[in-house]
Amino acid sequence: MAGWLSPGNVTEVTRVLDLSGVFVNAMLGGVMARDRDLDLFGFLVIGIVSGVGGGIIRDTLLQHGTPVALTDYAYLAVATGGVLLAFVADLSRHTSSWAFNLLDASALSVWAVAGAQKTLSVGLGWLPAVLLGTITAVGGGAVRDLMLGRTPDIFGGTPLYATVAVVVSVVMVVCSELGVPTVGIVAGVVIGILLRLAAINRGWRLPGSRDWRLRASRRRRP
Repeated sequence: MAGWLSPGNVTEVTRVLDLSGVFVNAMLGGVMARDRDLDLFGFLVIGIVSGVGGGIIRDTLLQHGTPVALTDYAYLAVATGGVLLAFVADLSRHTSSWAFNLLDASALSVWAVAGAQKTLSVGLGWLPAVLLGTITAVGGGAVRDLMLGRTPDIFGGTPLYATVAVVVSVVMVVCSELGVPTVGIVAGVVIGILLRLAAINRGWRLPGSRDWRLRASRRRRP
């Protein structure tokens, strides 16, 4: 295990994390496609966009070659597998279960780690790494939601989501700067999962403008 997580294997570890995120997010996209009663083609479009969209946006912004999802066929294959699983098995009834929430939190965390690490690997600094780590984690879901005519979850109304991706990306960047990227991989994923699950269980959300107005009005009352 120690050899697998050695610094020399960080790139391969990142690829595995990337693919696991592709599978889970494609499956989640399939769950939403079922909720809209889409056909198989609709499942595939929504699921694949959900699975590889964030990575394609990241790689396009990095301008470091063709997006990996278009050159490594494993990405489309894994995304298709996740979609087909959601197509043949009705997972909708399990969307509020602890297992589903764990999968969602895991996908969010591993993609933030993968996005931040890939950005650092091409020589960019900490701020682009945090930004693209977050985009990798939430970009595909945002595009999926827009295609389904929904307000993207990252814009509020749900427990901490994009905020978790930011925290995970920061952890990965800090650990990389300290020369321990593998610690960043493990710590980022663990912290992200725990923070996301805690936010779901406790209903943690960032305050909205209405919250601030309510607080201000309460302070003005005699």
